[in-house]
Amino acid sequence: MGLTLGQKLIKSHLLSGGMTPGSEIGLRIDQTLTQDATGTMAYLEFEAMGVPRVKTELSVAYIDHNTLQTGFENADDHRFIASCAKKRGLKFSRPGNGICHQVHLERFGKPGRTLIGSDSHTPTGGGLGMLAIGAGGLDVAVAMGGGAYYITMPEIILVNLTGKLRGGVSAKDVILKVLEILSVKGGVGKIIEYGGEGVKTLSVPERATITNMGAELGATASVFPSDEITRRFLKAQGRAEDWIELLPDEDAEYARVININLSELVPLAAMPHMPDNVKPVADIGEIKIDQVCIGSCTNSSLMDMLKVAKILRGEKVHPDVSLSIAPGSMQVLNMLAQNGALSDMISAGARILESACGPCIGMGQSPNSGAVSLRTFNRNFEGRSGTADAGVYLVSPETAAVSALTGELTDPASCGLDLAVEPPDAFVINDNLIEEPASEADADSVEIKYGPNIKPFPVSEKLPDDLAATAILKVGDNITTDHIMPAGAKILPYRSNIPYLSRFCFKQCDESFAERCKSEGGGFIIGGVNYGQGSSREHAALVPLYLGVKAVIAKSFARIHAANLINAGIIPLTFADADDYDRIDQGDMLRLEDIRGKIEQGLPLTLVNAAKGGEYPLMGDFSQRQREIILAGGLLNYTKNQK
Repeated sequence: MGLTLGQKLIKSHLLSGGMTPGSEIGLRIDQTLTQDATGTMAYLEFEAMGVPRVKTELSVAYIDHNTLQTGFENADDHRFIASCAKKRGLKFSRPGNGICHQVHLERFGKPGRTLIGSDSHTPTGGGLGMLAIGAGGLDVAVAMGGGAYYITMPEIILVNLTGKLRGGVSAKDVILKVLEILSVKGGVGKIIEYGGEGVKTLSVPERATITNMGAELGATASVFPSDEITRRFLKAQGRAEDWIELLPDEDAEYARVININLSELVPLAAMPHMPDNVKPVADIGEIKIDQVCIGSCTNSSLMDMLKVAKILRGEKVHPDVSLSIAPGSMQVLNMLAQNGALSDMISAGARILESACGPCIGMGQSPNSGAVSLRTFNRNFEGRSGTADAGVYLVSPETAAVSALTGELTDPASCGLDLAVEPPDAFVINDNLIEEPASEADADSVEIKYGPNIKPFPVSEKLPDDLAATAILKVGDNITTDHIMPAGAKILPYRSNIPYLSRFCFKQCDESFAERCKSEGGGFIIGGVNYGQGSSREHAALVPLYLGVKAVIAKSFARIHAANLINAGIIPLTFADADDYDRIDQGDMLRLEDIRGKIEQGLPLTLVNAAKGGEYPLMGDFSQRQREIILAGGLLNYTKNQK
């Protein structure tokens, strides 16, 4: 039996474990990336490890999230990250250079390489034929120090593409269709591999849009072959030498095959408030809209922007609509300025934002109260836009631009527009916003600069013999990391200040959560299905750790968040019988007796409900390494113990 593309990438980087789905494997990591919302913590963790220099082939520190500088906090974090990068051997992408995933695709991604990043949308790199995976900051710090990255060996799902996209239908509609089929939890524990004749009709930026939103499926990674299309993209970026051909074996076998005929797709939209709440634009109807935001790591490439400019050329944005556009990188913005497309956007009435994440993570452009906002982003969780009662729809750039002109949700396929855009033979290359690290000889003279907002991360203790605490919070299904630790302009500047951040933990679910944790000394969290989906932000584990959360007991977990909980020293456990979830009420006193001994020996676990007298069997499907991390009180303690 031949190998799938995902299996080939894993096999070539396998350091430990066997390639049996469900078993733990350790991977050699070639490249890492961080962004500033998670990077400060990652570099504090790297400093704590005591490793003088990164040991990867390439590591890049990007500034793209916290670029709104309304106080000293973000600027101080940027200075800290820049000094760490210079001293420790990383490239530093300065503010204004662009969104990490867009820039990495343009300048650094290589087919066949492994990449982990402290951002959940790192799988964007799969559009180039990389094994690219989102991870917590501590996992990235360990990889930068030369350590392996551990995951559960995924199953491989093939999405077999046939046909060709029609006018007005885009790559965004492809991934929205996959989300409609699989749901936001359907990719957990899986790699989504794209193949078939239809792949040859998609450019690298289109492929990257699809792999980017694999994060919304909960998938470990998404990957396209590296073929002639890939070679042409890299050649146009001046990186032809980075290309290698990567294809699955003809007799490869997959856990599941999903067939999608591109010719039959129509423009789609994800309705509020979940990326898998997908319907055809034509079926939703011509609802009045208030705001359109075009950009994000999903849809800010040059190809996306040129199509938007083509729609806006000679037109005027509807007077009731606020249209903002954020090109994904300095390269994209530069080329739009040079070819006149930027002028078309400005003349139509678009507000041009800097090349950064911006509105996607609630950093500005919050819509008016009760607004309908069309966004080309990847997430539409309730309140993520910064406006609690806004309805956010995820759409393609074509749908967004056409609707900005009409003032209502409009199907671009019904407009008869010619949106064909050819990729350039050569991109404009200007890397003057990428700073090189100091040489090893000069590194000792570089001072790491800490600002007053940078506080130490919380330190956990080794696991005690028994755990007893109240059910401090009970939540439902699909709780996101935005619920646990919100983003937004008011909170993101404090990502390096865990004590301050703790005030906002679970505020959307329960405004009294932080205060109750402090008064009661923490507790257990009871969760539903797919607990912790969304961002890779480890703050959603570190802040509960600071507040005294001992364990999270849920029906199921999102992959990255479960790993982050273990890394923080919080135990993620699942109900053996999902109905037991209904037998626990918030405020019940719960006990995990002999928890240390049972974790150490891999024995079955039981949760005792002292309030009701019930006993509920739990599952903790941990590898030996994960058990040792939990016993040590987290990955940092475990790593120090290995020295």
